[in-house]
Amino acid sequence: METQIINQSYTMDINEFFKGDKFAVNAGVELLEVKKGYARVRMLITPEHLNGGGTCQGGALFTMADLACAAASNSHGRLTVSVSADIHFYKAESSGYLYAEANEVFDKKKLSGVEVRITNAAEELVATFNSISYRKDVELPFEPY
Repeated sequence: METQIINQSYTMDINEFFKGDKFAVNAGVELLEVKKGYARVRMLITPEHLNGGGTCQGGALFTMADLACAAASNSHGRLTVSVSADIHFYKAESSGYLYAEANEVFDKKKLSGVEVRITNAAEELVATFNSISYRKDVELPFEPY
């Protein structure tokens, strides 16, 4: 199978590419840093993120971890999509910034494994997220790291 090329001229950078993730953008997730196999994002908890108990809803945490994971695994310039992900919650938060730091721990031609740690501003562990992703034969429109 031949690799499909979306755009050979790299029409954008990775930050612009992930602005296309409208769900994460609308949830307030900001991409702060991307390197090969690594990404860091943040999200300010707003009233819209709170569940009935007054703490940040688990889906908001999953969304920020998922964007960090996507940026880390797609940093190689090939479309990589999650096929499995899980999250574990350790500490409830109801205000302030949360940070998600993703590290690719397994990087092969077709598979990527990413671990994400979500922390608060005091660097206390809030949640962990793990994902296995599949690399497709599709080049992305930004220069790989």
